[in-house]
Amino acid sequence: MPLTRKRHAVYDNEDTSNDHRNAPSPAKSRRIDASATIENEDLSGSEHDGDSDSEIASARIEGIYLDTVNRANLDFDFEHICSVSLSTNNVYACLVCGKFYQGRGKQTHAYLHSINDDHHVFVNLQTLRIYVLPDNYEVEERSLNDIKAAIRPSFTSAQVERLDLACEYTRDLSGKPYLAGFVGLNRVKHNDYMNVVFQALAHVSPIRDTLLTLSDMDKQTPLVQRLCGLVRKIWHPRLFKAHVSPHELVQEIGVRSKRRFRFDIPGDAFDFLTWLLNTVHIDLGGTRKRNSSVVYRTFQGELQITAQPLEDTKSRPSKNDPIEIDSQNTSTKVSKTPFLTLSLDLPPKPLFTDDGGNDDDEKSTIPQVALVTLLQRYNGSTVAEWKGEARSYQLLALPKYIICHIRRFSKSGLAIEKNPTVVNYPIRNVPFGDLLPKDMTVPPKDSNATYDLISNICHDGQPEQPPQDLNHHSDRSTQSAVYTADESSSADGRYLVYTHNPADDKWYMMRDLQ
Repeated sequence: MPLTRKRHAVYDNEDTSNDHRNAPSPAKSRRIDASATIENEDLSGSEHDGDSDSEIASARIEGIYLDTVNRANLDFDFEHICSVSLSTNNVYACLVCGKFYQGRGKQTHAYLHSINDDHHVFVNLQTLRIYVLPDNYEVEERSLNDIKAAIRPSFTSAQVERLDLACEYTRDLSGKPYLAGFVGLNRVKHNDYMNVVFQALAHVSPIRDTLLTLSDMDKQTPLVQRLCGLVRKIWHPRLFKAHVSPHELVQEIGVRSKRRFRFDIPGDAFDFLTWLLNTVHIDLGGTRKRNSSVVYRTFQGELQITAQPLEDTKSRPSKNDPIEIDSQNTSTKVSKTPFLTLSLDLPPKPLFTDDGGNDDDEKSTIPQVALVTLLQRYNGSTVAEWKGEARSYQLLALPKYIICHIRRFSKSGLAIEKNPTVVNYPIRNVPFGDLLPKDMTVPPKDSNATYDLISNICHDGQPEQPPQDLNHHSDRSTQSAVYTADESSSADGRYLVYTHNPADDKWYMMRDLQ
């Protein structure tokens, strides 16, 4: 549950790109240029009539071929691999049928495709240069810039500043309206736990702005390249289709994590989020120093942990009494540590209800707890038991954005159970500053800080049980704030995410392609 402190800013407006639907016909523009060339040459008596004739002929042929480009068949979200040789080197996309082929020289798959299928316009997916085959000459036509932008969208600083102010619906090629930044992501199989993390991070302004404007992409790691590409397509205002596929990024994550996070089995959204943040931090040149990357500048805060062995704590009349740390005992250890996320524990799921087993909805109640109550774990005075120690946690420094993880799932034997406790919380002015120490000589600068909710990852339905023959890397899943699912609605759970749009002050729910 990323939360952000309230900020106010004014940005300049600038149109993001030219609409390819209003672009002039390439064939018509080429013929007009050719006619003008003929007229000028007749008046001036040029001596290069042969060269002019060949240029006119090329322009006319080129215009005819450009008319065969079919944008409805184009989809650049999937892995750029030759459909024949399965090679990733020197791959071209046919702009007529949308298939990928290798090379453009004679006897290459793209060359043979142009002859056998009479498809002549190809784009190099790496250089974005467009060629006509088998004649093998380059085409420079402004009306094709929308295709290049669909392959590799780019943003200027002025366009990025306008994202949180603009709320303009646009339409894809089929006429379906969509809002840039709030589009669905394709679910390959079980990658919904990844999709919600991508959507949430795409709406954290410092992370989003960095990924949209990051330069020298050739020097970045494949993971950063594909993450940048996905976020840029999510915010692209001229999509051919009103959804985006994270296929390339999901495949790279599987390779980079050594198959720890896969799309063919259910995963843990919080486990994946922490892995992704730390991996991107390292890939962007981050170190253990504070503010060494945009990840640390955005999410890193500081905690003070006080730990003491259970046998050295103050004696309790009853085991039900709260644990208290004996500050006079020399076994007490105090340490400071940075954090990227705050974990919150729910009260145990009740085994019995007060209605005597009656299932009447009016009598049966689901337990509820306030978010402020869960946050008291970090006030420095609340003591919890952890691995044979009594620990207390004190917030010392707040980050610009806070990620709260509510531990809703637990493993009992071979089954994963879900705690249905409802967490009530405000979406504005959450008083995290009240958790900072009040007895400091110099009050912390964030002592009055409040945060607004910008994104909320939820789990809908029952947890999917991992297969017994697979190594499931986590025994807990995450729901960042409020439980909204009907426990009996589905045997298979799925993740969804709610995000806030500051431009219209509305909330949008996104679940896969929805």
